[in-house]
Amino acid sequence: MKRREFMTLLGGAAAAWPIVVRAQPTGATRRIGVLIALTENDSEGQLRVQAFRQGLQQLGWVEGRNLHIDYRWPGADAERLRASARELVGLRPDVMLAGNTTSLIALQQETSTLPVVFVQVADPAARGYVASLARPGGNSTGFALYEQALAAKWVEVLREVAPRTSHVGVVYDPLNAAQTYLPDIEKALSPGMQLMPCASHNRPELEDAIERIGAKPNSAMIVLSGSLTGLHRDLIIMLAVKYRLPLVHPYRYFTAAGGLMSYGPDVIDQYRRAADYVDRVLKGVKPADLPVQFPTQYSLVINLKTAKALGLEVPATLLARADEVIE
Repeated sequence: MKRREFMTLLGGAAAAWPIVVRAQPTGATRRIGVLIALTENDSEGQLRVQAFRQGLQQLGWVEGRNLHIDYRWPGADAERLRASARELVGLRPDVMLAGNTTSLIALQQETSTLPVVFVQVADPAARGYVASLARPGGNSTGFALYEQALAAKWVEVLREVAPRTSHVGVVYDPLNAAQTYLPDIEKALSPGMQLMPCASHNRPELEDAIERIGAKPNSAMIVLSGSLTGLHRDLIIMLAVKYRLPLVHPYRYFTAAGGLMSYGPDVIDQYRRAADYVDRVLKGVKPADLPVQFPTQYSLVINLKTAKALGLEVPATLLARADEVIE
């Protein structure tokens, strides 16, 4: 799969990082807490954790030798998420990994002192999770979800694959703060196209939202990332095919599971890179001094089998731009 650079935030901010001697870890066993708002048997969740562990191993941190990791998998249930965050903080780990926006919020509500490295967090500076991108301040830093400008790309690829689209439904979990991308999606719509925001807190609301979108003629759907949409991706994809809705999602795993298209960053790579920040924190660097990073590479993935099921002919020009075509 070829990769293309899309944009870079922070420019030379990395040059200002504290210099840390990258010696092999020694001494007592260190402890990490990991909070991921998926279920433990979720294949995507396991791939993310595996990438994180591999990144740590490459830096000399090995579970059972000099590292202990406590995992919590609360799924999309808000109450279980809060309880899991409270449990992890109570264990007093040296550093914690927050797997998305809701996980970060839960951990920040429990502690303002224990270090937190986050991944997949929507608009962290604008929403106050960090003081600024270059100088996060506080006890949290990490890797942001994706740039706001990506919203226009989702609309663009939908318009190319389904040029008659008149209604664009946006399915999202409001707890995950993904709604911050709604204004940019609406701004990217062509004249005559109508936005249908569909906040969904649970599975029944997801089903109802997709049914409402499907009832509109010439509809398409953008599914934003979040714990709820990730956990119920098979349901969302099944309903998209049932109602013949062209669908785009930010992450490849949705397309691999049968979604039509995805355009976004490599999530697995973010978890691998998070291991580097965790390593730095374990060696004494404060999260306040590590800049928040955005993805710098984005890829377009298209599922031709799903396109055929939807009765769509994917333009050759769009296929030529794809980084990966699933047949």
